Amino acid sequence: MFLDTDFIPSKYTQTVENGNFLWTAPSNIALVKYWGKKENQIPANPSVSFTLNNCKTITKLAFEKKNISTQLNETGSEFSFDLLFEGKPKEDFKPKINKFFERIAVYLPFLKDYHFTIDTENTFPHSSGIASSASGMAALAMNLMSLEKALNPSMTDDYFYQKASLLARLGSGSACRSVKGQVVVWGSQANIKGSSDLYGVEYPYVIHDTFKDFQDTILLVDKGEKQVSSTLGHDLMHDHPYAERRFAQAHENLDKLISIFENGDLEEFIKVVESEALTLHAMMMTSMPYFILMKPNTLQIINAIWKFREATKIPVCFTLDAGANVHVLYPNVVKENVLQFIKDELVGYCQNAQYLCDQIGNGAIQV
Repeated sequence: MFLDTDFIPSKYTQTVENGNFLWTAPSNIALVKYWGKKENQIPANPSVSFTLNNCKTITKLAFEKKNISTQLNETGSEFSFDLLFEGKPKEDFKPKINKFFERIAVYLPFLKDYHFTIDTENTFPHSSGIASSASGMAALAMNLMSLEKALNPSMTDDYFYQKASLLARLGSGSACRSVKGQVVVWGSQANIKGSSDLYGVEYPYVIHDTFKDFQDTILLVDKGEKQVSSTLGHDLMHDHPYAERRFAQAHENLDKLISIFENGDLEEFIKVVESEALTLHAMMMTSMPYFILMKPNTLQIINAIWKFREATKIPVCFTLDAGANVHVLYPNVVKENVLQFIKDELVGYCQNAQYLCDQIGNGAIQV
């Protein structure tokens, strides 16, 4: 297990003048939710997620050595980069990248020596209500680590992936769960060896075959901007009246999942996952200021899923992120029945009848 200081390099053995890398990184869906954080993007409680496969960000990083490393760019920043989204300049996102570079500069001292061109696109529709910060920051972190590996070729794979996850976390907390593995744990948990607040780790224990090809169909209920950002939502946990009990509950639910993952108990899995989703939104409704991110159609979908499950005994369940969209989770063996149910009964609750079909994936891939 690495410590924070292990990721600060002493010196590089190689020099690289220019080049480019291309990585894809997927989104992920948390089963045990992270809500509330401490300084430096440290989670207030551990979380575990399924890595997705189809909803991903594709990012190309081109880089060229600058003549003078200390020169400031026109905005007064020490970092020099152009940012393109789907091939077009994306100025409004540059401050977020600049802040990310400021946070990670201690771990990647070469950042000030290069001019970067970051060209990024998503496989899911823009403004589809799918959080792209997790996949986007993970893809960027993988590219930056590829450059560091070129500067230090003796780097081990373990170090490469764990440092990539640490960097991604500093861009967007949940991004650290999009780097490597089908099931990823982030946050220190006594019963999960190797787990850390600093980076995500592949779930280290037995996973029943039932979970290895799990499906996630994402129902796009509301594609607009969220009225409350996740950053603000996390901050509202600092003096939340139920925060401590919530953090304890997350640890308890993660412990429950250890045996559930091993024995494939879908009934218990459903209880944990749905209760986690509703607890997340309960914390939003009971913070000060309070807010509701679910929409009427979110509730219609939840009730329809409960009714269908009760009538058919098909093990389908829902989870929610900090938004109105519904992730419908189910094992691959019932895919046909569930997709038919979605088309027959749930599509009408989606904005423009839109939904995305995804499934469990393996993490970031170099192209």
